[in-house]
Amino acid sequence: MKKKLFVGLFGLMMVVAACGGGGDDGANGNGGDDTTANETAAGEELYQQNCASCHGGDLGGGAGPGLVDASDQYDQDDIVSIILEGYGSMAAVAGVSEAEAEDIADYVLEQ
Repeated sequence: MKKKLFVGLFGLMMVVAACGGGGDDGANGNGGDDTTANETAAGEELYQQNCASCHGGDLGGGAGPGLVDASDQYDQDDIVSIILEGYGSMAAVAGVSEAEAEDIADYVLEQ
């Protein structure tokens, strides 16, 4: 009886270990796309910190225009330029690096 219980528990532990989380080594079955997911998450966080107060938390607009369909008018370079240099009545976003502006642009374009 003890031997069967031990074998059953051992088998259960092996199944749980095989299905468990493990480290994040980029081998997730999607071609190593963890970087893109991380950049999108970073872009969303940066957007919420720097842009949402004017353009809305859901990109729907507010004091500034909505950005839901931004990809219809702008590409990544356009958005990065607008963030870093300003456009029309929008001032440049202070304290945002070019890399951060790229992450924000990626996030906006993926929505």
